[in-house]
Amino acid sequence: MATTKEYRDFILEQLDLLEDITCRAMMREYLLYYNKILFGGIYDNMLLIKIVNSNKKYNMKEQIPYKGAKPMYLVDDIDDKEKIKNIIIETCKELPKKNK
Repeated sequence: MATTKEYRDFILEQLDLLEDITCRAMMREYLLYYNKILFGGIYDNMLLIKIVNSNKKYNMKEQIPYKGAKPMYLVDDIDDKEKIKNIIIETCKELPKKNK
């Protein structure tokens, strides 16, 4: 199942506390960047973020975004904008910037 544009728009609204969020379409799903750092994506109408040491404290469930992919964390409390903001900022501290 592909992510709907409506769900993508909803997630982007939930991320509006972060100033430099970009979204890139990829095979009917969406990659998400914060300050040019790929931190996760929207897969099958789910917000998933990469697993790093600093975001383990949020006790999120692991989810496989697509066959053959590494597990990611499912952000299931998508109504808590402040919590999502904190998770993304902490996650991105441990990830490399996009090279372009």
